[in-house]
Amino acid sequence: MSIEPLSWRRGSTLNDVGPHTDTAGTSELQGWSAPARSANLEAVRTALTSKDSLGVVITGGRGVGKSSLARTAVSELGPDVWTLQLRSGTTAAKTPYGCLAFLLARLPQAYMGSPTAILRGITSLIKSDAAGRHCVITLDAAGSIDDMSAGVLLNVLMTGTARIVAVAPKSSDLPADFHWLLTDRRLTEVRLDNLNELQTRQVLLSLLGHRVSASLVSTCHSMVGGNPLLLKALVTEQQQSGNLVLADSVWTLRDKVVLDGAASLEDIVRSRWARTTPQTREVIEMLSCARSVELSRLTALYGAGIVADMEDAGLLDIDDSDSRWVSLTEKYLGDVVRSWLSIARRRELRDVLLDGTVPDPSSMTVDELMAFAAWTHECEAELDPAMALAAAEAAVQLFDPHFALTYAETLKRNDPQWVPGQRQKAAAYLLLDLPVQAMAALDDISQPQLDNLGVEEYARVVAAKSRVMVWLPELTDRVPKLLEEARSRLGVAAGAAEDWPAPLAMAANRISLSEFEYKGFVGDYASMIPALEEASDPARNPDIGFRMNSAVILMTALSLTGREMDALGLMRQLGGQISDAAQIVGLREHFTEQAYSVLLTAGQWRRCIDLLDPPATREAHRLPYRSAAAELAAGTAYVYSGRGAAALDPLLSAAAQLELRPVQSALHAAYAATALAYAQLGNAGQARKYLEKLRRPAGPCSFATRSIIEFCADMAGRWLGEGDAVARLRESARQNIAARRYTLAGISLLGATVNGTEPDFRLMEEVAGHRQGPLAEISRLIAVGSRTKDAKTLLAGGELAATLELDAVEARCMALAVDYARQSGDSLSARTAQARLDILAATVASLPIVPSSGSPLLTSRERQIARLAGRGASNRDIALEMGVSVRTVEGHLYQVFTKLGVTSRGDLTGLV
Repeated sequence: MSIEPLSWRRGSTLNDVGPHTDTAGTSELQGWSAPARSANLEAVRTALTSKDSLGVVITGGRGVGKSSLARTAVSELGPDVWTLQLRSGTTAAKTPYGCLAFLLARLPQAYMGSPTAILRGITSLIKSDAAGRHCVITLDAAGSIDDMSAGVLLNVLMTGTARIVAVAPKSSDLPADFHWLLTDRRLTEVRLDNLNELQTRQVLLSLLGHRVSASLVSTCHSMVGGNPLLLKALVTEQQQSGNLVLADSVWTLRDKVVLDGAASLEDIVRSRWARTTPQTREVIEMLSCARSVELSRLTALYGAGIVADMEDAGLLDIDDSDSRWVSLTEKYLGDVVRSWLSIARRRELRDVLLDGTVPDPSSMTVDELMAFAAWTHECEAELDPAMALAAAEAAVQLFDPHFALTYAETLKRNDPQWVPGQRQKAAAYLLLDLPVQAMAALDDISQPQLDNLGVEEYARVVAAKSRVMVWLPELTDRVPKLLEEARSRLGVAAGAAEDWPAPLAMAANRISLSEFEYKGFVGDYASMIPALEEASDPARNPDIGFRMNSAVILMTALSLTGREMDALGLMRQLGGQISDAAQIVGLREHFTEQAYSVLLTAGQWRRCIDLLDPPATREAHRLPYRSAAAELAAGTAYVYSGRGAAALDPLLSAAAQLELRPVQSALHAAYAATALAYAQLGNAGQARKYLEKLRRPAGPCSFATRSIIEFCADMAGRWLGEGDAVARLRESARQNIAARRYTLAGISLLGATVNGTEPDFRLMEEVAGHRQGPLAEISRLIAVGSRTKDAKTLLAGGELAATLELDAVEARCMALAVDYARQSGDSLSARTAQARLDILAATVASLPIVPSSGSPLLTSRERQIARLAGRGASNRDIALEMGVSVRTVEGHLYQVFTKLGVTSRGDLTGLV
């Protein structure tokens, strides 16, 4: 008797537990992380649709999204595919036909007598339920499936009844027969790893539906290690706590991530916690409090075996330093476990690790200082004054002003470290954009305390005061007097001290460096170049800290006063010396910030981007600011190059973060750069919106920042056709010329002279003569070519602009070259310029200049017809291919010939 005609629906109602599911779509829970898994999804889809394939095995760690990927892939196969979902738990793995129990219950009793009958019955049952459709079985193998189930599934696959999507942590969790199919390539293994940072960004975009800030991406990625399940839980917790906010259509974090009370993540951690041994739990507790412990100390406490086992399980990360620091692989685990521990337990673990000794802060790195201070603070224990001062200084270096203030506040007035602590408080308040409070912290140092300071500490206090006073308009002009009074008290003269390393010489050099910093803040670069050259000369100045910092300031001064190539040469020289001077606090940060400025003003925007986002081998050179500053820098580089579209994402993200956490006028710089980006895209409404935001009151800012704000705002206005914006650019150029800041003057004139006059071009040419490098030469060629109406000169300027990838400047050169070449009858130059302009039109959304000779750019249809004609196609052939009439083709070709200044089809080759 054939088994096929039997009525299978007479069995148990358990058939609804596992069979066919609606494949019309996936829920948000299933599909939210799919955008980051497109390559994996395509691999699964291919395995399920290939002719000789029996299916796919998806493997990977817990929470990486294996089941989600399987459901998404199956759902995308459409309603013509019948799906069967099977699950094998630990209990089912020990029960014959465990994962097939709901199908077994539907078999007639007559076919329960032998394994062969059961095999045939279940196979036919699946065929019957599929009703002629393709069938895909999804097997979630939480535990190894039993042999009887494995046999049935293998028969189902080999008979072509269904294909399979098996989900397991490792392929070894599947039956042995599946390994044979994998080896024979009848099954495809798709291995899922945790998300990388780019994939984390894609997932956050999918989950949140708006732009996301770089700080949100990096924070979430580092906390959960790219695990999608944990990522979703973390984002949900931060939304519920109000720490994740939508600011101007950008999701960003209001403050640091705190996981106290994070229910979703806590449930996940408790689930893992229950499966660990007591020894493992104690190690996790220790590392959750200490953040990192030397490998030798950890193995001494808990034994090498337990540490090795935890590393093999992926719980621990051991770095490559000499100390071999050990930390938890997943940061969130430590954050959650730490929230469980009582104060007494935290102190107990601290005592166990320290064993009665207190580390010497002078021998600790900034990260070690921060970890130790945080642990001590969480234990509600007192920090030693020396440790508190060192921790406050480390927090300032790591741009963590709140912790810096917390540690500095523990110092008492009668502590020897109190005055240095006030300096760190002032630095922390400046990071929070609170100069009034910073000045109050320094003014709190009494005159008797100042009188009793050693010469070096006195010079540091004076330097701290000058650094704060420049941010208070009513005090900025008093800085030179402050420095002169300090020199008078110390009895030293300006310039590099000769008797270094005597304390008095070190103090004198600190005062001189403060003077250089002040002049750089107000933009007085030209006057201090001789003194900077003397201070940065190794033969005349043995004080490496003073010399290197002076050289960094000199690098900027040279770049802004027209000596761009000299500045780039000095930048390369200093870049090779930075590692040898790693002990100088803040030097690397100072160099990186100024190197960005040098590259930006030299027109080398691409190198600016590389500086902000270097390869992993140069991770130490990354700009160490918070992501808002880094994104602002990247966006500014893009708008300076004319790439408004590329600039928008980082600029909008930076603005959203800076609105929550202002940083020394950086918000206005973000508004100005965003306005220019929108103007470059031709979006006048949004550009004016951000220009209007610039009208909001702003505090003081450095000359460099003010120059960027004014230039971007004026260029946005010029792009929008505002006449007074051109006047402001010209006035800015005149002011910079008077101060011998020829580079900035040349950049302003380049923007102001898009529709310039002959005097404008003569001034532009004159300024270019005071400068060095390709950007200066581009300015000179544009000035000369525009004044003399020489197309070839402008073509040369455009080619040079192309080497710097300055598309908007190149487009300006080519548009002018088109006009002047046609006016002079130079058809070859006209064709060359028009062809290049035609290409640039695809990347430059709003051209700075459009040819005025009545020859607009080719339309998409004209370009298509021109390409076909250039390849030798006849008008009739073109008409047939495009589905238009021959007369339409003739009309379009006439327009193409007119616009490009050609007379035959042969001239079209290479132009379009």
